[in-house]
Amino acid sequence: MGKYFGTDGIRGRTGEWPMTPEFALRLGYAVGTVLGQESSGPVLIGKDTRVSGYMFESAMEAGLSAAGVDIALLGPMPTPAIAYLTRTFRAAAGVVISASHNPYQDNGFKFFTPEGDKLPDAMEEAIEAHLEHPMGALDSHRLGKAERIRDAAGRYIEFCKSAVPARSELRGLRLVIDCAHGATYNVTPQVFDELGADVETIGASPDGYNINADCGALYPEQLRLRVLAVGAHLGIALDGDGDRVILVDEQGEVVDGDEILGILALSEHTDGGFSGGVVGTQMSNLGLEMALGAAGIPFVRARVGDRYVLEELRRNGWHLGGEGSGHIVCLSHTTTGDGTVAALRVAHLMHRTGKPLSVLRQAVKKYPQILINVPVEGSAARVLEKPSIKAMVEQVSAELARNGRVLLRPSGTEPLVRVMVEGDDAVRIEAAAQRIAAAIREALAVAQVDLQAPRR
Repeated sequence: MGKYFGTDGIRGRTGEWPMTPEFALRLGYAVGTVLGQESSGPVLIGKDTRVSGYMFESAMEAGLSAAGVDIALLGPMPTPAIAYLTRTFRAAAGVVISASHNPYQDNGFKFFTPEGDKLPDAMEEAIEAHLEHPMGALDSHRLGKAERIRDAAGRYIEFCKSAVPARSELRGLRLVIDCAHGATYNVTPQVFDELGADVETIGASPDGYNINADCGALYPEQLRLRVLAVGAHLGIALDGDGDRVILVDEQGEVVDGDEILGILALSEHTDGGFSGGVVGTQMSNLGLEMALGAAGIPFVRARVGDRYVLEELRRNGWHLGGEGSGHIVCLSHTTTGDGTVAALRVAHLMHRTGKPLSVLRQAVKKYPQILINVPVEGSAARVLEKPSIKAMVEQVSAELARNGRVLLRPSGTEPLVRVMVEGDDAVRIEAAAQRIAAAIREALAVAQVDLQAPRR
C-alpha cells in the first residue's frame, strides 16, 4: 500500500484528511495529469448514494478540468457499471466515489483503466508522486469540459442482461432484492424485472445517510426475514456500490461468496463448459477448495481484494474467481466484482435446472471459520511483526495441523487486524481465534504503556 492508496483505492472518514474537498481537488488534478497523458478520451465519474458524494464529485471534476481533461458525469451508478462504461466510452479512466460497504460517514475513490481494470501499482505511485507537487491549472482555452451521461443506467442494464444466454427469462421466480440504499437501487431490480422475474425490492430508498445501514450484503437479516415472509425463491443482498453480493435461499439460509463460486464453477463443470480453474483468496473457505478439488478443478489463492483475484485469473488464463465477502469476478463478462451479474447467473441456473438454491449450495460443504476484527491504532501490519503474536500463531497452527489454518492480515480499508481461524471443529477454532485476538490486544496494551512511559 502507498501513502494514500490501500488495497481498494483511497478511503477514509469524510472531513478527515485525505477525505476532504481540498484533497479531492488535488487528486483530480493529479489523476488528470497522469492518466490524461495516456488517452484523449474523457474521465468518467460515478458515485454511490452517500451525501458526501456531491461534494467530492464537484471537487474531483474541478481538478480534472484544471488538468485539461474532459469529464463525463454518470451520477449514482454501481462500481462494476463504471468499469463497463469506462471501456465502452473509450474513456481515459473511470472514477468511483464510494466507500463500498462502509457507513455513510466514510467515502473513497477507486479508479479504472481504459480497459476497466483497477489501476496497477505503478500508476497509483505516479498519482501519489504528483500529489506532492503544487497544483496548477492550464490556460482557459485548454481546460476540460464536463457533460452528464443521461443513458448510463440503461446501458448497464442491457450489459447485465447479456450475462445470460439470449432469450433467457426468469418467469416464475419470485425474488427479493436488497439494494442497501446504494448505487444499485435504480438498476438491479429493473434487470430482473425485464427478464420476467417477480421482484420485490427493499433497501431502495437512499437519502444520503442510510447506505449500508443494517441492510445489504453485510446485514442480510432483513432480507432473510422478507424471503421467508413472502415465500421467495431467492434473496439478493448487494452492498452500497454493488460490487459484492450475498444470497439467501428459499429456506432463509445465507449463501456467501465462496458458495456462489462453487455453485457457478461446479454447475459449468457438470455441463462440460468449464475450463481452467478458480481463484479464491487467503480467506476462502477450505470447503470450497475441497469441493473443487474433488471435481478436478484447480484452485489457487490470491491476496485479499478483487484486484488481486483478477491479476491471478489473467496470469492463469482462467475466468472465474472471487471472495467469500461476495466479490465474484466473471472475467468472461466483467473486469471487476459485479454483484448483479453474479446473482443473475445463479438465478438463471436455478430457472434452467429447476433446482432451488438450497439444493445447489450443497455442492460446497463449508468448514467452520471464525473471523475476529481487532481495532488497532497506527500501522496494523507492524502489529503482526511482534514476536509474541508470531509465537501464538505458530502454536495454534501446530495444534490444528492439517485440520485447519490460521490467517492474520491487516485490513486494507479500516484500522483493523483480521484474525481468521478455520478448521473442522467449531469449538476448537473459536477458542483458538480468541487466544490470538487476546494476544494482539495484550501486545497493543503493552506498546501503549511503553509509549506513555516517561523518558529518562
